[in-house]
Amino acid sequence: MKHICSIYHSSKKNGMYLYVLKSDALERVPEALMAAFGKAKHAFDLVLTPERKLAREDIAIVLENLEKQGYHLQMPPAEDEYIEHLPEELLRRNDPV
Repeated sequence: MKHICSIYHSSKKNGMYLYVLKSDALERVPEALMAAFGKAKHAFDLVLTPERKLAREDIAIVLENLEKQGYHLQMPPAEDEYIEHLPEELLRRNDPV
């Protein structure tokens, strides 16, 4: 199964993304979610298949959500995840001298 997906980022929350089927656009996303998401800014389109790897999401869950509810919401990583991925030089800057 192959889906052409449009991905939007939130104007309200950095790192929050909304995946929708390109053919549906934002039509199937509930109004309450859109209100919390803010202005949806189109980031890019992507072909999704079960074999595709995504950086932060499980492709099986994304595809299941697209089929069942018409969208998938990617939440921003927890703050402690940001710290885990900071380059070492940034972490050393905060060390006491």
